[in-house]
Amino acid sequence: MRIRWFVLLSLLAAALPSGARAKKAAPPQVRIETGKIAGLADAKAGLHIFLGIPYAQPPVGPLRWKAPQPALKWQGVRAAQKFGPSPMQTAIWGDMKFRADSLSEDCLYLNVWAPAQKGKKLLPVLVYFYGGGFVAGDGSERRYDGAAMAQQGIVTLTINYRLNIFGFYAHPELSSESSWKASGNYGLLDQNAALRWVQRNIKAFGGDPARVTIAGESAGSISVSAQMASPLSRNLIAGAIGESGAAIHPTLAPVLLAEAEKQGLEFAQQAGFKSIAEMRALSTKAIFDAYLKSRRFGFPAVLDGYFLPKSLPELFKEGAQAQVPLLAGWNSAEIPGYAFTQGAYTEANYLGKLKEAYPQTWEEAARLYPHGSEKEIELSATALASDRFIAYSTWKWLDLHRQHSSQPVYRYLYSKLRPPLADKNLTPGLAGGTSRKEESAPQMPAAIGAPHACEIEYCMGNLPLITDFAWTPEDYQVSAAMLGYFANFIKTGNPNGSGLAEWPGVGAGDPHPAVMVIDVRCSAIRSQIEERYRFLDKSYGND
Repeated sequence: MRIRWFVLLSLLAAALPSGARAKKAAPPQVRIETGKIAGLADAKAGLHIFLGIPYAQPPVGPLRWKAPQPALKWQGVRAAQKFGPSPMQTAIWGDMKFRADSLSEDCLYLNVWAPAQKGKKLLPVLVYFYGGGFVAGDGSERRYDGAAMAQQGIVTLTINYRLNIFGFYAHPELSSESSWKASGNYGLLDQNAALRWVQRNIKAFGGDPARVTIAGESAGSISVSAQMASPLSRNLIAGAIGESGAAIHPTLAPVLLAEAEKQGLEFAQQAGFKSIAEMRALSTKAIFDAYLKSRRFGFPAVLDGYFLPKSLPELFKEGAQAQVPLLAGWNSAEIPGYAFTQGAYTEANYLGKLKEAYPQTWEEAARLYPHGSEKEIELSATALASDRFIAYSTWKWLDLHRQHSSQPVYRYLYSKLRPPLADKNLTPGLAGGTSRKEESAPQMPAAIGAPHACEIEYCMGNLPLITDFAWTPEDYQVSAAMLGYFANFIKTGNPNGSGLAEWPGVGAGDPHPAVMVIDVRCSAIRSQIEERYRFLDKSYGND
């Protein structure tokens, strides 16, 4: 009888309107400097998530091409339950899949993933900058999702920053109206504003403002190197992680202000714009359409005497960079070898390209990147193309920091080959990413290493969120190791921890520095290729 009454009562409860049953838990709320926000609760993951928090005023109208201004206060409780708009951009890389529902100049928003249970001790913080060549990207991408990292006991943020013409446009008129008499770098200043927001607000989420690590991949890694170097940001961080890229020639290095202003003036003249006042009065679409019509790949960062008073090599050699632990590295095949050979892997073609690139020193280049067979040419061409694209600049950043800092430095080489694509309508891209397969497109050669950007979902623990690839148990094994290394570093400034292969630091004068090879089996080796980076160092004039 008691069982029958229990069943009857259960059925009656189910039939009641939802408001008559137990109420759903209220969204988590926190108070930040600009007001209260209500986020999302993920009970299964034990997290509170706050999306689309404004960290600066919308950079529109009179604030277009100006440094970010502090966000305005609001009354009541602001919903922080969906991603803010993506920065203005066009679809360039197939692996960029945003969860934001719109594009807008009004894009200065950030996202926070934090453990729901707050202890007495404040937690370490990770601020992650997305990649995309400073022309694309967004903090809502699934591969950057902060949940897995937050489950490691780390308050994790992604931020949006301005891109392309909206984030890096310099012009003489803009320089003259600025208090520091320079222009450009607005996207980098956005990142700095987000870091300052973190200092003022992160305690509300359980984070420690004294333990902020910044990280990023590609343009995000370049951003990390620039924030380390900038006098505006170097005291706001406690650690840095770079995945493939630094703002050092030839990789998106900042240019002199005069050169940036010249490019900006040429753009305006070719587009028929007579003044900055006219350009500010135009719609977002009109400006962006003019930018697309110019066929420019963005605009360069600037040595503006403010955010960047000097080049990164100069600042690091002076020891003026953030004196914090650094963990950085690159992937084993960042870009295919034919990006250098522009044709077949033949002896004649390869040597011809070496002579074009290094007319006075091609024989030394041929020794460092050897060519005994077609396979060896493919390997060497891939190594050289990757070095010239992004690996050398990352190496230089690491080398400068180990020579001009007493802080720990850790170097990695990510080598896990990607599994096959689950979606047979996709094909691998040139430098990571994917694109729609076209029957007329040439067949991509089989990968001989890990391509650009492929490590992101591994180190952030986000393989389950990426459906393009047919992940295997080995992929999850590699992801667990890389996530573990990164989480340990964010917490302690040292990637080592229980259950992980020992990762030695890089000594200042070591001719064969330690490199952690991250693969199905992680192991530390001693680099035998430093000579080729010293060769490139002289070639690029950064030595």
